[in-house]
Amino acid sequence: MNAPPDDAALLAAELLARRWLPRQHPRVKRALVDADLWQAVQDRLAQVGLRLVDNIHADHVTVALMRGAESAVFGEGGLDGSNNIELPRDAVSLLVVLWSLIVLPKRERQAARAAAAESDGQGEMFRADKPLPTAASVSPIVSYKALLADFGNQLGKKVRLDNNLRRLEAHGFIVRRGDDIGEGPLLDLLLEYDALAPRILDGALGDVLAQRRKESAEEGGAAMQGQEG
Repeated sequence: MNAPPDDAALLAAELLARRWLPRQHPRVKRALVDADLWQAVQDRLAQVGLRLVDNIHADHVTVALMRGAESAVFGEGGLDGSNNIELPRDAVSLLVVLWSLIVLPKRERQAARAAAAESDGQGEMFRADKPLPTAASVSPIVSYKALLADFGNQLGKKVRLDNNLRRLEAHGFIVRRGDDIGEGPLLDLLLEYDALAPRILDGALGDVLAQRRKESAEEGGAAMQGQEG
């Protein structure tokens, strides 16, 4: 009779079956504070060429191919990234635009709130470390109509944009609620922030993001003035 699977095997199996799990999942929560369990899960996944992916800015964890397995699985041509999940080029472009509009400002908000919380707690002698705000609490929402108006011509216009949004939603990069486009479980896990952020901020999209920040600040100031009046 086979022995029942241990916690590491169960967590690895559930990640493979579900593709991602929330950080509040009981086994994930335990693995995040139990270094031995975390390593055991990594070891189990490594046996089949996978690794556990997590970062403190995201609300979920997932699995991805180990670097050494990528060329064997996808071939040299698949290392472009654009074909790893068979996304067409304009879908990859849309993904980068949405990542820029959602993840970059989200991380800024997380850092700002964490800094404010730390500043507020400086007088507490034995204060506990305050975690980063959850992605759900600070992640911005992108308007579909604004996305179509701003980037529709560059991303294939309405029909193509709609098709690619469905692709990104099916892959877990975004979630949609009516006209709102929000962060999906994998958006801040499978795109590498350290590699992508400098290219965006120093490139053409940097000007677009700067303009968006300016408009958001002006809208916020107008709303405050309206409340005061």
